[in-house]
Amino acid sequence: MGTERRWSGGLIDQYSSSRVSSRTTCGTFFILRTTVPDELNLFQYFLGQRIDEGRGDRRALLTDEGALTYREVAALSARYANLLHDAGVRPEERVMIALPDGADYVGALFGIVRLGAVVVMVNPHLKTDQIRSFYDYTRARVALVGVEVLPEFTAGLENAHHRPQLIGIGSEGHGERLAALPDEYPVFPSHKDDAAIWLFSGGTTGQAKAVVQSHASFVNTTELYGQGLLEMGPDDVTLSVPKLFFGYATGSNLFFPFSVGATSALFPERCTPETLFAKIASFRPTILVNVPTMVNHLVSHPDVHEQDLSCIRLATSAGEALPAELHRRWNDLCRAPLLDGLGTAEMWHIFVSNRPDDVRPGTLGKAVPGFDLKACHEDGSEVAPNEIGYLWVRGDSLAKGYWQREEKTRQAFRGEWYVSGDMISIDADGYVTYCGRGDDMLKVGGKWLSPAELEDCLLEHDAVDAVAVVGVATEHGLIKPRAFVIAAHGIVLDDALAAELQEWARHRLEPYKYPRDVIFVDDLPRTHLGKVDRGALARRT
Repeated sequence: MGTERRWSGGLIDQYSSSRVSSRTTCGTFFILRTTVPDELNLFQYFLGQRIDEGRGDRRALLTDEGALTYREVAALSARYANLLHDAGVRPEERVMIALPDGADYVGALFGIVRLGAVVVMVNPHLKTDQIRSFYDYTRARVALVGVEVLPEFTAGLENAHHRPQLIGIGSEGHGERLAALPDEYPVFPSHKDDAAIWLFSGGTTGQAKAVVQSHASFVNTTELYGQGLLEMGPDDVTLSVPKLFFGYATGSNLFFPFSVGATSALFPERCTPETLFAKIASFRPTILVNVPTMVNHLVSHPDVHEQDLSCIRLATSAGEALPAELHRRWNDLCRAPLLDGLGTAEMWHIFVSNRPDDVRPGTLGKAVPGFDLKACHEDGSEVAPNEIGYLWVRGDSLAKGYWQREEKTRQAFRGEWYVSGDMISIDADGYVTYCGRGDDMLKVGGKWLSPAELEDCLLEHDAVDAVAVVGVATEHGLIKPRAFVIAAHGIVLDDALAAELQEWARHRLEPYKYPRDVIFVDDLPRTHLGKVDRGALARRT
């Protein structure tokens, strides 16, 4: 791989090596752009090269069943490539993965790209109608499905226009049949611009769209963010709250550690605070890949101070806005810096983040070196510092577009820029504050209200465990903020508490920002990626 480096904005040198494994910062230099050869396959970059480097016997995966080396993972991927070849899958065709986190997921993913096919990652716990929709939309030739959800995926075939071949993974006899397949398979000579993985946008306000990402995109962010900003090295052990079908976890808990010969710790069960504490005690991760909801669960858990978190050197947060109050509570709990960041499927992964040595709670930090950001009006002109605008980002992880969504593609992909629906402000020093989705932002009394700002304020109240704010129309058609609140354990829910929370916000924010209604709920609806489904909340009466 080659890498351009800039000094004070001017190109000064370029070097080439088999891969970039150094930090993205070196004195006053920073890496602006990774360059890759035309022939590029993710299997070779993330897995094959570790074996070529003589690191095949290093521990690659860590699970409750034991550890697998890089050589063993490569052999497993070859068996999956042979399995899919025998099932009739050809290069460039799509293969769906609906599996729990574990060795089979990793072997299947690398087997698909090794074959030259395209990975389609979906949540294995989809509902039947969602499964049917994904069948018809992706037109995958084969779906690799965990045996525990195979009945639901089989039911999804009914009335589907496209019916992929289902292969149950973990079913009786599957392990023996897989083990009998050859542990070698040629690596397809993919082009760097070929489709490698389909990711899906969050779908917080509508149907999820398939984002077509190339082999080169994954290499770019791995080197700029994973190896660069996170400074991931071969002695790291990663552990993730989100599952591998979520692009954030695919990077932070698989691709990034594999790129440097480190170890990914995986577990299949749903992540609860108790489960996470147990996995930390068992796997002793150095990097914890987290999300705000779980940060809240951890810092609020009655047993948290009895846990040994000393192994963690770094934690990340993404997927949703991390309120400053939660960030402060994490800092009171754990010495490891918590790096809030923002990424999108359209840019694959994180492109703006706090740094280990520069963390500002309540902000997203600065653009990851190699990416450019700006906040713009609807017409594309930049807003002034500290003003709210739509996020524009460019970099070499830009997707090809949305599958079968040409109009949406033209709206979002404008030349080398991706125009996000997220709204941000950027101060004079380059620090970015997340303000919410554009379709979540509320115009109240002619002024912008960021739901995240009100949510952060309410979270500071001891009675609030979690909260989501949406806009609802009054009988006169005016938009007013409504807060859906999950109360802390043991709190009495009544009109007096609702009024107290309204006054709490009124006295801490500008008066127009207080919630006109406070609705107490037991849970918040989630999308297929686990984000708060604000569209569903807005439809509640």
